[in-house]
Amino acid sequence: MTEENKITENNEQKPPQMAFSIQKIYLKDISFETPSGLEALSKTWSPKIQQDLNIQVNRLDESLHEVVLLLTITARIENKAIFLVEIKQAGLFVIAGLEGMQLSHAINTLCPQILFPYAREAIDSILVRGGFPPLMLAPINFDAVFAQAIMIAQQQAETSAENSPAASATMN
Repeated sequence: MTEENKITENNEQKPPQMAFSIQKIYLKDISFETPSGLEALSKTWSPKIQQDLNIQVNRLDESLHEVVLLLTITARIENKAIFLVEIKQAGLFVIAGLEGMQLSHAINTLCPQILFPYAREAIDSILVRGGFPPLMLAPINFDAVFAQAIMIAQQQAETSAENSPAASATMN
């Protein structure tokens, strides 16, 4: 009877172990342009900064994900581009035991939060080497960015459901 209890206990399904670890952080690509050349360096320094952000994810196996933070920084003075920096800061992350929305949240918030300081430092470094002052990008609240993206996706899904032929047929 004791052996029977041991077998039953061992056959019970345990929830998968949750794991999150950084395997590698690396700079995948960086581009720097000064379209205005020397003229940009002689201007009074008060540019308008535009920052674009994106995240790419490549699932390499069951639990290994490559997450790439793409940042594009454009500085303009009087609508003329002074500099343009594009960076792809990447990391390999082991994420196990998470599925669905939890996995999406980890990939779109935790990973970029880890990568952002590396990207910010690389941007500052390349700007200084290009003759410009450091930019000192403000921290990004990736949780808020993720929540906003979900809200927009839900609104778009509702709008497309309302405009679909099936919805039109039921409304008539």
